[in-house]
Amino acid sequence: MKKLVVLTGAGMSAESGIRTFREAGGLWEEYDVTEVASPMGWWKSKELVLRFYNERRRQLAECKPNAGHTGLAKLEDKFDVHIITQNIDNLHERAGSTEVLHLHGELTKARSTSDPSLIYDIGYDDINPGDKCAKGSQLRPHIVWFGEAVPMLEEAIKVTATADIFVVIGSSLNVYPAAGLIDYAPAGASLWLIDPNDVYIPFSRKVEVIKEKASEGVAILREKLLSGL
Repeated sequence: MKKLVVLTGAGMSAESGIRTFREAGGLWEEYDVTEVASPMGWWKSKELVLRFYNERRRQLAECKPNAGHTGLAKLEDKFDVHIITQNIDNLHERAGSTEVLHLHGELTKARSTSDPSLIYDIGYDDINPGDKCAKGSQLRPHIVWFGEAVPMLEEAIKVTATADIFVVIGSSLNVYPAAGLIDYAPAGASLWLIDPNDVYIPFSRKVEVIKEKASEGVAILREKLLSGL
């Protein structure tokens, strides 16, 4: 069974109604990213940061996986599928994908501010000032903020390095270090990009481009991959 590794970005979940920072009308127009997605912002105003992610969590509770999510999950019947996602939502899991690695954390989890190994599943509940971990420190969103290390990056590199097929969906390939993962795909792997926008691919290897949104793009990808078996 061939190993299919898929890197997904914000465009993967856009059709499910998940608002992104970069899109027109996106969150950058309402929030300064340094205020809600950085350690500096956290120490400046924990209340603002907690309120921001509580709002995102409530929004996620109302969203559903789109056809792109479910299409990738169905590919597990024929391929060894591993999802590496830049997204903090749980839509891949809810669609049925069983191997999902979250590079930038998970919205439905909280963690200790004093001990990063203390991580709690909170579902769609709020995190409030005064909510504490077992060691007595304030809980924070389990999110990798700008300026913080990406703990799962090494694991993502290992997974990518074993791919027979590597697919990028809905990522601008502008956010590092995630954007650099494509460089670790083996020389013999087939490379695919699904995105309705023009995406700059920073090397000369052949990449099959499907210029569609995630739902339609995954349907086309499935057809092409299954026809090649």
